[in-house]
Amino acid sequence: MDIILKYFPNLTENQIAHFEKLQALYEDWNLKINVVSRKDIDELYLRHVLHSLGIAKVMEFQPGTSVMDVGTGGGFPGIPLAILFPETNFHLVDSIGKKIKVVNEVVEGLGLENVKTTHGRVEEVKETYDFIVSRAVAQMETFHRWVKNKVQKKQNHELKNGILYLKGGDLTEELAKFPSATIYDLPDFFEEDFFETKKVVHLPIKYKG
Repeated sequence: MDIILKYFPNLTENQIAHFEKLQALYEDWNLKINVVSRKDIDELYLRHVLHSLGIAKVMEFQPGTSVMDVGTGGGFPGIPLAILFPETNFHLVDSIGKKIKVVNEVVEGLGLENVKTTHGRVEEVKETYDFIVSRAVAQMETFHRWVKNKVQKKQNHELKNGILYLKGGDLTEELAKFPSATIYDLPDFFEEDFFETKKVVHLPIKYKG
């Protein structure tokens, strides 16, 4: 938990309480339904929570913003972002039922009121959003195809509506077809070795009505 306060020192008491509860909630549910590896559970705040919050170093969501987390798995990056931005609305989507079950239990355990979940494929989601977030669930070309029609027209942020994607490694080839993409290196924000090759990619998407 200290590592979260190191980089986000201005959390409210309520936010701190929510973040502190995450370890016990995930440890408990992971024993029943394995969604996070044993090593990652031991380093939950570094490898999952802080990594998810890398998006917050690039984007401060305005109140009323709508965000969809695609392939949320155990709830990352959606749940940490929902704690940090309580006035932003998050929709966490995953095609694997047991993962959404864990997400639902964690959301309920925390009492988060700004999160809804869907067990299903992102292609089946009908709503549109200001931003689509995710952690490396597919190559950008595939991911873009899934979500390109799910972005709202109205812009409320300095960064244009579109994708905020947590990725790692050399993305030169993967992003060659996306010249409008901007890469933010997480070592610019976090000093831990875990983030050495980690990035946030912002890809604006034009609304198609």
